Amino acid sequence: MHSEFELITRFFTPDPPGAEAGVTLGVGDDCTLLAPTPGQRLAVSVDTSVAGIHFPVDAPAVAVGHRALAVSLSDLAAMGARARWCLMSLTLPAADDDAWLADFAGGFHALCDATGTALVGGDVTRGTLSIGVTVMGEVPAEQALTRSGARPGDLLAVTGALGGGAGGLALWRRGERDTDHPLLRRYLHPLPRLEAGLALGGLASAAIDISDGLLADLGHVLEASGVGAELMPDTLPLAEGLVAALGEEGARQAGLHGGDDYELLLGLPPEHLDEARARLAVLGLPLTVIGRVSDEPGLQGVTVTGERGWQHFAGDGAP
Repeated sequence: MHSEFELITRFFTPDPPGAEAGVTLGVGDDCTLLAPTPGQRLAVSVDTSVAGIHFPVDAPAVAVGHRALAVSLSDLAAMGARARWCLMSLTLPAADDDAWLADFAGGFHALCDATGTALVGGDVTRGTLSIGVTVMGEVPAEQALTRSGARPGDLLAVTGALGGGAGGLALWRRGERDTDHPLLRRYLHPLPRLEAGLALGGLASAAIDISDGLLADLGHVLEASGVGAELMPDTLPLAEGLVAALGEEGARQAGLHGGDDYELLLGLPPEHLDEARARLAVLGLPLTVIGRVSDEPGLQGVTVTGERGWQHFAGDGAP
């Protein structure tokens, strides 16, 4: 059985980041000391992932580690921020499963490395498995993408494809365990669209990441911007294998209501569409127009019944 400090030292103390990482004091003290880049605003977000609610209790540990960081980094992507640092609070039922801890830490650290995110501190305690991750990034002053900038006449567009997270969860509940299946990869190993968020700076009028479902997150944008929208549901780009897994109507509902996609939903002035697509094409990422912002309140083009997306105090969570 590891003590708290042994566990942190063995699994969660990366090599000290260099001065170029903006870390003047990292893991091992009461606080970390950071040096933000002059002229940049600090973007900060926190997410908590709980076993059986946000991910299956028997999900591979490497996926749990990757996913816990990815869902937080996705918020930075939606703000057009560059990822810099993160803190992790880990609650474990026990501290004696070295194989699980090594895989979990491997998934977490691998995404840190891939996104330029330095783990600079955190906490470990005992209890029901949950992971809290605070991410910090930087965005040029006055250039952050927000939910409140959409204006009538703007296009609504999404990066990538939708419904993959919901499709992957549906397959997991059916007993599918091939983690190379494209839908399971979308669910267990989501990719935060950090590079896309950076590329869209100066072009998009508003942005949000699709974590709770397209309609739910679109609703947040419309409310914050004080506008309405007309949606074209037949244009939704659906994830690979989704129709085969869920049927046409099930796939459409997953695209509209399913969470865990972590694509970006954008408000985009029409004159910026070609440039936005060109910038994302460099990243190998498509951009699909799915509607238009209007000055008529509400959402047109689709019938909404019941809740629009994931609700933390109403959903049944992962198995």
